[in-house]
Amino acid sequence: MEWYCKPFDALTASELYAILSARSEVFVVEQRCVYLDPDGKDTQAHHLFAMDGGADAQGRQRVAAYMRLLPPGVSYEEASIGRVLTGATYRGQGLGQALLNRGLVHANGFWPNAALRIGAQAYLQKLYESAGFATVGEPYDEDGIPHIEMVRSVHH
Repeated sequence: MEWYCKPFDALTASELYAILSARSEVFVVEQRCVYLDPDGKDTQAHHLFAMDGGADAQGRQRVAAYMRLLPPGVSYEEASIGRVLTGATYRGQGLGQALLNRGLVHANGFWPNAALRIGAQAYLQKLYESAGFATVGEPYDEDGIPHIEMVRSVHH
């Protein structure tokens, strides 16, 4: 597994294609959420992703795990992580935890004095709590999936 963390302008066309494909596979197809994934925030984000080194039947590289890191003031007043995913064929191998750990290190490096706020799918609440996030507010529905807003303080 090769890990990368790049600002939008440093992504190759192939990497961007693989990232958008992975996001569509998980969030649009698998989770059956009809929404426009490219939401205008990607150009302001750092993109953390793991490539498996292999290729699919069409010869394209595959994203095994991905998240985007957004600076303060884009999604929330705080910095944020989002679009967190592990591809279906890569689940159960600890990649989600590795992705979260790497993402928190990168976020702290990019924005050392910023808290992190996320809109997490509710079933992942315990995972994020184990990484220092605390639930704020009440659960809410987003695209038919229960979500919870969570914050990780600056000095965690």
